[in-house]
Formats: sequence, structure tokens, C-alpha cells
Amino acid sequence: MSAETMSDILEASMDPVKRWQRTRLLIYSAMAFYPKTAENEVIKNQEEELLDNLLQQPTVPETVLQVEPDCLFNLVRDRDVELLHQLGGVNGVASMLGSDANKGVPGDNGDIDRRIQNYGSNRLHQQPPKLWRVLIATARDPVVILVTFCGVLALGFGLKHHGRKGLSDGISICVAAFLVITLTAIGNLWPKRQLFKLSKARDDFNILVRRNSHLLNIPASKAVVGDFVVLNTGDQVPADGLFIDGSPLQVDESNVRANMNSVEVDGNHNPFLLSGTKVINGSACMLITAVGKNTAWGELLSSESYHSDRITPLQKRLHELSKLITIIGLVVSSVVLLVLLVRYFIGNLHDDRGKSHFVAGKTRFWKVCGDVTGILATPVAIASTAIPEGLLLAVLISIAFSAKRITAQKAQVRNLSAYEAIGTTTVVITDEKCKLTLDHLAVTSFRFCDYRIVEYPSSVIPQIVLELLYQAIFLSHSEASSSGSLDGQIRTAIQNWGAQDLGLDLEQVRENYTIDPSDLTYNSENTGSWIKNKVDNSLHVHQNGEAETILGISSHYYDKNGDIKPIPNSFRENMVNTVQEMKSKGLCCIAFAHKGISENSDEKDGILVPEIKEECTVFIGVASLKFSCRPEVKKAIQDCKQAGLDIKIITRNDVLTAKAMAIECGFLEAARDIYAGEVVDGLEFQNYPDDEKLEKCQRIRVMARASTLDKLCMVQCLKRKGEVVAVTGDTTGDSIVLKEADVGLSMGTQGTQQAKANSDVVVMDDNFESLARVLTWGRAMYHKIQLYAQFQLTVSISSLVIDFVSTVSAKEPPTFNMVTAISSGNVPYATVQVLWVKLIVGILAAVAITVEEPAELKLLPKVKRHQPFITIDMWKNIVGQAAYPIVVLLTIQFQGQSAFKLDSKAKDTMIFNIFVLWQLCLMLNTKGIDRNIFEGMRRRKWLGVIIGPIILVQILIVELLHKFADTKPLTWQQWMVCIGIAVLTWPIGWIIKKIKCSSEAFFQQFE
Repeated sequence: MSAETMSDILEASMDPVKRWQRTRLLIYSAMAFYPKTAENEVIKNQEEELLDNLLQQPTVPETVLQVEPDCLFNLVRDRDVELLHQLGGVNGVASMLGSDANKGVPGDNGDIDRRIQNYGSNRLHQQPPKLWRVLIATARDPVVILVTFCGVLALGFGLKHHGRKGLSDGISICVAAFLVITLTAIGNLWPKRQLFKLSKARDDFNILVRRNSHLLNIPASKAVVGDFVVLNTGDQVPADGLFIDGSPLQVDESNVRANMNSVEVDGNHNPFLLSGTKVINGSACMLITAVGKNTAWGELLSSESYHSDRITPLQKRLHELSKLITIIGLVVSSVVLLVLLVRYFIGNLHDDRGKSHFVAGKTRFWKVCGDVTGILATPVAIASTAIPEGLLLAVLISIAFSAKRITAQKAQVRNLSAYEAIGTTTVVITDEKCKLTLDHLAVTSFRFCDYRIVEYPSSVIPQIVLELLYQAIFLSHSEASSSGSLDGQIRTAIQNWGAQDLGLDLEQVRENYTIDPSDLTYNSENTGSWIKNKVDNSLHVHQNGEAETILGISSHYYDKNGDIKPIPNSFRENMVNTVQEMKSKGLCCIAFAHKGISENSDEKDGILVPEIKEECTVFIGVASLKFSCRPEVKKAIQDCKQAGLDIKIITRNDVLTAKAMAIECGFLEAARDIYAGEVVDGLEFQNYPDDEKLEKCQRIRVMARASTLDKLCMVQCLKRKGEVVAVTGDTTGDSIVLKEADVGLSMGTQGTQQAKANSDVVVMDDNFESLARVLTWGRAMYHKIQLYAQFQLTVSISSLVIDFVSTVSAKEPPTFNMVTAISSGNVPYATVQVLWVKLIVGILAAVAITVEEPAELKLLPKVKRHQPFITIDMWKNIVGQAAYPIVVLLTIQFQGQSAFKLDSKAKDTMIFNIFVLWQLCLMLNTKGIDRNIFEGMRRRKWLGVIIGPIILVQILIVELLHKFADTKPLTWQQWMVCIGIAVLTWPIGWIIKKIKCSSEAFFQQFE
């Protein structure tokens, strides 16, 4: 067969898709007969290539996928019903996109690639932070620009006057600037990348799509235009699209539009679905018409206003604080500039020989330009060093570090802006589903007739009753149970009790009894399973459950001899009181009963069903099971209470059970009387007037038989009272409560997707201990940022005052002869010193103070809702600690040469050395909750790791790199003086902390 003939066959078979398999067989069958010649090998390769191209062709014809992306985008965004009709309705759009309602898109690689090429992908993640972008942003710093300018001038003048040997100073300055830029950029880049990874993992989710008649579970980022997506309650809409089929949807569009009410989406009036919205109720199928950046959600993500809104409240507050201090720094710098210019032009600035720098009519123009340049450099440097730019970086580092550690400790923070609320939480509302108790229960006693049997029940209970208990336990053992549910726990506990205390042998019971798979209805509200004794062919129907329910439907009971007797009122009242007493002790009460079977029978669906005697339900007894609170949960609850957190439990259990559980876990103290109003019934709470609810909400500790609306009302009342509320929830109904609370905590195991989507934090293991760890990290993060802010402001204020006074009162500013000094081969303005101090304050201190393990929650200070970020106590510490170096360093500045016999270079070196060492001592002094400086160093590992290298580099700068850093080596006596002055900040800080500044009156005006 010739190559032309084979090609004709292939071309003729390209259109019919169903003949691809036959074509493949034909081609490879023909290839088998080819002689192995070079020419035939070429033909064979050509045919294989042609076949591969054929198989990779998209299955969608060329005539489809011709709808413009902008048209589809505007269709959904504008809800353009008229345009939808012009396109032939939803089915017409689906046809144009080559999608079938029953089969979906073909879904092969060629089809998916072509759809991505025509309409884009559904990836919405922003690009990860790039190092070069951060480097450029860091290089824009005024001090860095000034130092780099000095380095460039030094290179030029050094090369001009000394050739290659004169390049050393300029290179040193440029290298120092580069190192500071690089280290600062890396310090900024790490938290941004960590937060990017966390947000990427948090925002991605899976969807169910129909492709080539198959339902596939794929990431939302893999969705393409034309896909049919199955939506259910709680799902997030992955892209813009149209409603195809299903029940009407209730959709929450608050994420993308200023619409707080839900919107109904259906096939008749409003078939338009927007990406980023959430399905509140309903299930349906949608057709994707736009993806990625071409959707409403993608448009919102790319807008500048969205990114400004993503800034956390804490960052906004710190930004305002930084802005205020920056304005103060600019005002001070402007005053410095004005004073220096006035002094210069009136001839008040002199050189070392007392000669005036400016003489009207005599000083040359170019000298004036050089002098003014040097004058301008001084206020620029002062303003730049005063700006607390490390504040926002400290927030990023602390959030990134905390989020990473919280994720490792079985919790996932979905909303980074909630960190501030987590740190300031005052009330926690939880329920029994937050793994308060152990996974296993134990039967503590069995109530039979008038006996309370604790040990050896088989010796007291009559044999006929024991047989009935064996049957009931055997039935419960045979029923399917949901792993981890309450019924499953109770069933397991009863089975263990039967085997250990009653002598139950399941294998023997299985041989003696037969269970009918059908259920028998013997009461309008209750069903039971019947069991047949193989020995005597007797039949019994068993029922077990809540003690009150079983007792209520029972008409007879077994006496101590095993005889059946009618239940008298006294027995019923006594048993009810017994159950109430057991519940008050935190016990779960499960009762057993059975019904007699008549000899008559009916045939139902071909099965012989015995007739049940409605009038005879025999009560067997009540087993009490004890909930045991987890030891770690008890400790976590106590830590929360000692930290000033008010813990409330809102549950669907009855009052006695809820109260007992609260006492067992430590929500309430068993040793004291329960105050009136601490334990309430949900129905009682509902009947309170609004004013009374508001008045009593803070006093309530336990709410029983509560609904979701009761929980929502409680949250709203507490917020009106000024509390910061954290709430746990796991059901779809809890979503509204999680959204209303300041911090919504959903359960990772039991929680629905809707609950997780509306929460700020997902507790992965549903454990209260993990919840307490989240609160610990949140409060610790807030506290650490406060400590760094206190450090940063103390350094900025002291630096600003010292620079202002020194510059204004000096004969000439330090940068005055910058150009002249550089041209003469001298390093001007201690450029390395400025960069080194900037690196310590801006990056190293931020890491040292904010990156540490938190202390115990009970030791961390409580934060009130209206409490300012910089508290009165913090301002006391800032002012007191800043005043000390101001006094000491200005004294050395003005009296050092005369009083301490120091030359100018040694004086400046000592001031620089003291200032750096004082900052290190100040870092150690930001101990926060620790009682002494070195306590808690095991938690503060990064502080030790950073301070050690800083001391080493400081020694090198002063002693070995004196020419490079414009310093002078100091004697050991001078080093001792520097260290002594720096260390004195510790007792000064201790004295300042002892000065009490009551801020209660200040905060009470907000309450």
C-alpha cells in the first residue's frame, strides 16, 4: 500500500469520531507488512505522526467556541436577560460552547487546552511575592538613597585622586548599603511568602463537574468555560455562569456586591450566578460562562480597593500610628532644615577654626550649592530614622509565624483580619460538640425495680430480666452505628457493661436468638426490633433510649422476683426523681423496655409479622453512664478563665444534663452554689424582653435546650455590651452565628462546608484544647506586636530628640561637608553606623521580639474592645525609657570632650556604641509578662539567636572596621562604661513598671 493511499484513508476517516479505533487498527496492521527499509521507515514515522495529530484533535468542531469572552462576561455581570434571549437562552449558550447538558464537555486534553486558550483559566491566585520587587521597594528608602549617593561620590573621587587604591571607601559604603537592602528585603519577603502560601491553601476548594458523561471531583482552578458544575447547599460558586437545572437556589452575594440579603436564582427570572458567592440553600447545576480574571470575583480581586480592604484592622491602626509619627518626624526635620538654613545664611555656622561658612557677597555659588546639599541631607536622614517603618513589618512577621504554627497545631486560620479579634476575645461560646468529653462512656450503675445496682448486677437481677438485657444488648450490637456519634458511644459502653458485669457471651446469644431484619411499629412515635428465641420460639420487641421517653410509654415493670406488674404512680414518680438526680450529677440515663407478642400474625409483603400487644410495654430498668471530661480540656478551660475569658456553653441538652456537663468540665464550680440566672433554659431566654436579655446575657453561663436563634441572640447581646465574642459551630444553621460573631470557629471533622465557609478559624480536630491554643496564639501575637511597637517608638523618640538637639546646637550639621569630605577621601556622616542602627531597629528587633512561642494563656494580659493599641502603661514605659538615653547621650555629646577627656572621634564612637547596646538591653527588657529579664528565654529563642550576632558585629565595627564605619577603637574602661550605661535601663525599666497608672477610669467611659 502506498503512502498516498494510506494518507487518503486517514484523511477520509478524520471526521467520523466513532471510526478512530478502526483507523488505528488499520494503520498498525498495514505497518506490520512493511519491509524494513529506510524509505519505509520514513513513511511509517510520517503515518505515526499523522495518527498522533489526529488523536490529539479536539472533539469540539471548529464552528463552536466562537462566542466572545467579553460577551459572556457582560452577560452574567449585567444580568442581561435580553442578550441571553438573543443567544438562544441557556441551552443556546451551552450549544455555542460545545457543551451537552447530559454529557458535559468532552474533557479530553485538546478540548480543555482550547477552552483555556480561548477563555482563560480559572486560577485567581495572585503571583507570589518576588524578591526583586521587594528589593526595589527597600532601595527607595531615603537613608539608603543618601548612603548610596555617598558611596557613588566616594567611588568617583577616590578613583580620580588615588586610582584603584582609592576605591576602597566607596566600595565599602556601597557594600554596606547592598547588605542592608538585601537583609531588609529578605525580612520583608519571608512573611509575605508565608501568608501567600497559607492563603493559597485556604482559598482552593474542589467542585463536582460533568465531563464526557462522568462526574469528576476537581479543583475549582481546573474548571473551564462550558463545564457543568453541581452546586449544593454550602458550596461556593467557582465561576460566573448560568442556572441550568435543579431547585431554586438561595445565594449570598455579599462577597461581591453590596447586598446583604440572599438572592434567589432559578431558570426563569434570574439564572445568573456570580463567582465568589455562596449557596445558602438548594441544589442545582450551572453552566460556566466565564472564568478567572473575567469573572465578577476576579474583577474584584484585581481592584485596588479590594487589596486595601484586605489590610487587617490591626495593620490599619498601626498605619495610622506610623503616619502620625512620620508627620512628627517631618515637622521636626522641617524645623531643623529651617534653623540650619537661617543659621547658614546669617553666618552662624562655623568650621573647626571658627570661620563662618557663608559670607554674603563673598562665598562662591558652587560652594553655596555644596553647603546647601549637605544641609538638606541632615533633615532627610533625621526624618527617615524617625519613621517607625518596622511596625507594619512586625505585624506581617507575627501573623505569618503565628498562622504557620497554628496550622501545625490542628487549626486553620481562614481570615487573617480576624487575628486582632482573636487576640482581644473576651467571651467564648461553645457547645458539647467541641469534644469536651472523652470518646468513651462507662456504665456506673443500673436501676432495677427499687434497687440501685453498682457491682455484680448479675447476682441481683432475676434470670428472666438478665435474658431480656442480653437480647437488648445483642440487638444494639447488631445495629449499624455511626462512628464517633453519641449513639455509637452509648452502644459501645452498654456492650462493654454487658460483657464485663452481666456475663454476656455474644457468641452464645447469637446461637440462641434470631433477629428479624424488619422493624415493627408498635407505637405511633416509636419503633423497635424483634428477636426470636430459638429454644422456646418466644418473640420480643425491644426499645431503648432516653429514660423519660421509655418510662412514659411503659405500662408494666419487673419486680425483684422477675414478675411483671403494672406500674403504680409511686414507682413512676420515684423513678423520675431518680433519673433527675442522676442527670444532675452529669450522668446519661438510658432505659430498656420490651413488648409482649401475641400468637396472632399478619402477612406483610410476603413476610409473616407477629401482632404486637399495644397495651403491654414492660419497663426493664435504667443504666446510668458517666461523661468524663478530657483532662486537657479541663486545664484549657481553667486557663481560659484565669486569663479573664468568660466561657459559656449553649447546648441542645436538657437543663440537668447541661448543668452537670458544665460542672464536670469546669464551666461551673461544683464547690459553690450556682447563682440565680447562671443556668437558663432556652425557652426561658426566648421569653425575656429585649432589655432583660441584654441585662442578663453576661451573667448566663449555661443555656440548655437552646436553638440557633438563641445562640445568635446571645452573640448580639454580648456584642452590644462591648464584649468580643468567639463562637463555635458546625452545622449549616450555625453559619449565621459564625458570621455574626467577632470570631467564628467551625469544627473540621463535624462541621459542614457552609459552616467552614462562614468561619474565621477551622478547628481541625474539634477539640476545645485546640480552640484554646488558637486563643493563646491570637492574644500572644497581639501582645508581641504591642511590645515591638513600644520598642520601636522608644527608639524613634529618643533618636529624634537626640538628632534634633545635636544638629540644631552644633557648629555645623554632620552632613554639612559631605561632598567636601568625600572628595578628600574621608567617610562622611558615619554612613555604616546609620545603616547598622536602621537594620537593628527595622528588621532584627522585629524578628527577635515577635517570633517566639507564646506563654500560657492565663499569663497573657487581657485586652478590652475599646482599649487603644498603645495603652497608658505603654506610653509610660516609652516616655520613661526614651528619656534615659536622651539625657545620657546629650550629656556626653556636649560635655564628653571637657568632662570625660574624650576627643571628638572617641566621643562619637561612645555615643554610637551606647545607643546600640542600649537597644539590645531594651529588647531584653520587653519581657512583657515575664517577671525578670531572663525568664522565659527558652520560649524566646530567636531573641538570643539575634542578640549574640549583633554584639559580635558591634565589636567588629568599633574595634576592627573603624575606618570603614568612621569609629575609633575604645579602651576596655570605655567599653565598661558603655555597657554599664546600657544595662542601667533594666533597673530603670523596673522602677517605671512599679509606677501605677490606673487606666480603668479611662476605659470605663467606653463601656
